[in-house]
Amino acid sequence: MSLTTSPVSSRTIRIGSRKSQLALVQTHWVQAQLQKAFPDRTFEVHTMSTQGDKILDVALAKIGDKGLFTKELEVGMLNQDIDFAVHSLKDLPTRLPEGLMLGCITDRENPADALVVHEKHKGKQLDTLPEGAVIGTSSLRRLAQLRHHFPHFAFKDVRGNVITRLAKLDAGEYDGLILAVAGLERLDLGDRVDQVIPAEISLHAVGQGALGIECRSDDAEILTILKALQHQPTADRCYAERAFLRELEGGCQVPIGVNTVLKGDALTLTGIVVSVDGQKVVKGEVSGAAADAEALGIQLAHQLVEKGAKEILDEISAAVR
Repeated sequence: MSLTTSPVSSRTIRIGSRKSQLALVQTHWVQAQLQKAFPDRTFEVHTMSTQGDKILDVALAKIGDKGLFTKELEVGMLNQDIDFAVHSLKDLPTRLPEGLMLGCITDRENPADALVVHEKHKGKQLDTLPEGAVIGTSSLRRLAQLRHHFPHFAFKDVRGNVITRLAKLDAGEYDGLILAVAGLERLDLGDRVDQVIPAEISLHAVGQGALGIECRSDDAEILTILKALQHQPTADRCYAERAFLRELEGGCQVPIGVNTVLKGDALTLTGIVVSVDGQKVVKGEVSGAAADAEALGIQLAHQLVEKGAKEILDEISAAVR
């Protein structure tokens, strides 16, 4: 599809968002950036609650992950109630419904995981927390990698938005939480980060730190508008990560971690698959041209399958059914 002309329509652009504080901060940032780029246009934010927002008493992995935080927004786009939706890219499934596409990927914030500790542990990091420390996370990826490195911790599921989770930590329900650095920084809570967890301990989620804007694939006007926010270096890294996850047929709630480094036109992608108990680890790395990002992701997936990744993922899938 050729998208060379500037949009001239006067239609009001309706932006879809989840209702959580972080989702709204991210969506209002997108709204502000587009308003700067297109001052003559009107951009409205419309909020919706997703299944993942409503079910807070069940571990994410047991609910099912396909579209957990995106389906209602996608229905809104297909019904033309909204024109596009702003997602944390890590929440966006790698296979999108027919008629929808990833319109752009924004400049990435720090994609690493963060440790936030209770005030009684201030100054401590993962390797100095006491044996039996209760660590809260809702992510199988974080859980599996941390169990591998710190089997002496007690891990406890934690649900709710970032503010709710921090309140539970401060109330003493946990000794520490694992959250995304990017989410904390976007909420102006970067001062709560006690440790940016290195990649040697926890590879981050696919797409973590970037925003993915999903839209109808036949809406040339919206696709042209969204080009203003496309950050190609981030997109190259995330296309590689998403292809890796898609090829492994993994969803958001599986213990698959990644790390991508882009130097010039050279992209290096590292991936890991870990059993939930942290005992089995399969890891690999590929490098190549950023222009071949998706092919590199597929190549890495095949490499890990040869090392036994499929068996780990099949075991996990059977256990959470």
